[in-house]
Amino acid sequence: MSPEAASHSSGASNACIEVRVTDMRVDVRDSKNRTAGKLTFDRAAWVAFLAEMRAPGSAGR
Repeated sequence: MSPEAASHSSGASNACIEVRVTDMRVDVRDSKNRTAGKLTFDRAAWVAFLAEMRAPGSAGR
């Protein structure tokens, strides 16, 4: 996996993920524990997740 590190993470929690986007899917893994595996989403599911996290009043805000 050749992911890109997230451009934003919470400094207080020291939590960060790495994301690799391809034509068909998105792979996500913990940047602190790369050997733990990855989560794979189809692109439509990832886009929906990001939209929800960016929505006012969501858990991601």
